[in-house]
Amino acid sequence: MDLSDLRIRYTKDSFSEADRLDCPFTQFEKWFSEAVESKLDEPNAMCLATQSAQGKPRTRIVLVKDFSKDGLIFYTNYESAKSQAMDLHKDVSVNFVWHPLQRQINIQGRTEKVTRETSEQYFHSRPRGSQLGAWVSPQSSIIESRAVLEERLKEFEERFEGKPIPLPDNWGGIRIIPSRFEFWQGRDNRLHDRFEYLLTKDTWTINRLAP
Repeated sequence: MDLSDLRIRYTKDSFSEADRLDCPFTQFEKWFSEAVESKLDEPNAMCLATQSAQGKPRTRIVLVKDFSKDGLIFYTNYESAKSQAMDLHKDVSVNFVWHPLQRQINIQGRTEKVTRETSEQYFHSRPRGSQLGAWVSPQSSIIESRAVLEERLKEFEERFEGKPIPLPDNWGGIRIIPSRFEFWQGRDNRLHDRFEYLLTKDTWTINRLAP
């Protein structure tokens, strides 16, 4: 399949020294708010890259559920492949891509588990079906068929019928503590605007990068 002619022009916007904010967290919040205002599907979706025990990279899409100067939080099964990878290698990279705005944000940082209290608060805000799903799925494990999931769903529906669903011990939040941000704005002729925010000894240094 020849894809050499598959391309678009990047002419939506620009991103200059006059546009950028000094704090990467504030800049992220500004761009994220604009993505939400643009009514993009799941603007909080990010591609998470981890490294396995064998040094093999792996990516998947996860949803950010909280963002502050303390970092970005997403939730997962602590026995999943990505959680096991982060137990071994705390450094990760994530990427947000907002095609209609012709923008990307790349963030690198280290991971840590959030408190159980934080996980419980978010868990009980989820739809009941999603809470059940956290109990049902042995995430990343090999299963024989979908029937396994359907049978387990029925089992847990019966177990928790008429009762609050407790937080599973193996489920909770992961916080990414950023040490690097890169903001990318597509420009015409592939001369894109890129700014890197790099944390060094508690100080953020800002550099313009060549496209």
